[in-house]
Amino acid sequence: MISAGDFRNGVTIEIEGAVFQIIEFQHVKPGKGAAFVRTKLKNVINGGVVERTFRPTEKFPQARIDRSDMQYLYNDGDLFYFMNVENYEQVALNRDTIGDALKFVKENEMCKVLAYNGNIFSVEPPLFVELEITDTEPGFKGDTATGATKPATVETGAQVAVPLFVNQGDIIKIDTRTGEYLSRV
Repeated sequence: MISAGDFRNGVTIEIEGAVFQIIEFQHVKPGKGAAFVRTKLKNVINGGVVERTFRPTEKFPQARIDRSDMQYLYNDGDLFYFMNVENYEQVALNRDTIGDALKFVKENEMCKVLAYNGNIFSVEPPLFVELEITDTEPGFKGDTATGATKPATVETGAQVAVPLFVNQGDIIKIDTRTGEYLSRV
């Protein structure tokens, strides 16, 4: 059990049967009245964000989220297959569970699969990936002063904004959280 007075960013708690992760919290002590904790909570199952206030003495059970490393094997229509590299057990997840998480992930790359009480609810891709540009307009040398970008398609089919000097066939590093170009490799 964790009390509202002990809330920290990233802590997962159970409220009325739903699992929430604390995104932001603020202890408020007004001049009149009792102190309270203002929070912004994200539902880890469906991704919804809500704001709630709690008394500092309220207690909630801490939710245990299991994160396991699994290798992304392939997709077959709406099913995506993952393999646990320790016991070679395979899991098939549907497109609703995956969402856009595998937009920048190639086959045979490692991902984190998140589960609560044995039910898988999400997949976290690696933070950074290196992908080859398969389609973009020709680049121009020395045209970096303006900071302009152009659209490019990477080998997974995702669209990325890249600087003008990047060419087709270049391998680039991408931040999967934001989908932004970081550098050429």
